[in-house]
Amino acid sequence: MKYTIVGMGNFGAYLAQRLTELGHEVIGVDSSPNRIELIQNKITHAVVLDATDLQAVKTLPMKDCDVVIIAIGEDVGASIMTTAIFKQMNPKRIIGRAINALHETVIRAIGVDEIIHPEEETAQRLATRLELKGVLDSLEISEDYNIVEVKLPKRYIGLSIVESNIRDEFSLNILSTIKMKEKSNLLGMKTLKKEVDGVIKPDYKFTQEDILLIFGMVKDIQKFLDLES
Repeated sequence: MKYTIVGMGNFGAYLAQRLTELGHEVIGVDSSPNRIELIQNKITHAVVLDATDLQAVKTLPMKDCDVVIIAIGEDVGASIMTTAIFKQMNPKRIIGRAINALHETVIRAIGVDEIIHPEEETAQRLATRLELKGVLDSLEISEDYNIVEVKLPKRYIGLSIVESNIRDEFSLNILSTIKMKEKSNLLGMKTLKKEVDGVIKPDYKFTQEDILLIFGMVKDIQKFLDLES
């Protein structure tokens, strides 16, 4: 996978380094030469560039990029401008960092659907989520075990927990199911929020909208995710 991460502060720099260690190609972007100097030997490529300048951004190899992550912190204006510019470049996938609730509302209005909150989500957690294709969110329990949120594979729609046989086939425990419900944000705009269904019963039948909250070994989670490949 090829990533472009804008903003080499503590969060962005750690994420860029961790994804590089996992074997991905990472371009780290920042307007500060000092920050780029600190990270340049730890990631694939490091570029001093003003990401609020459209012409400068156009020099980046966006065509080959799989994911753009706007990791700018503190400077709300720079974050919004950068997000808008990268959105114009039509990336395959763009993830925005929300500095506060109002900032999140603005970047969602720009068209960014994937939002991260560094205060709640560590760079390690995000790196794990990106590494396991199909994972919507994750909580690392240990080096080998994770709790993750994943979309329900189509083969299980309409089946009950017992009928799915996920525990025996993949050695995974289904902790609960999650549904996305439409709610109004601070500006009255409709946004999707998570609602956890609570402790799940063996006779519960899966629906197409279900997101599974599962626990197990990372290697078993990956096998389960490969069902949709």
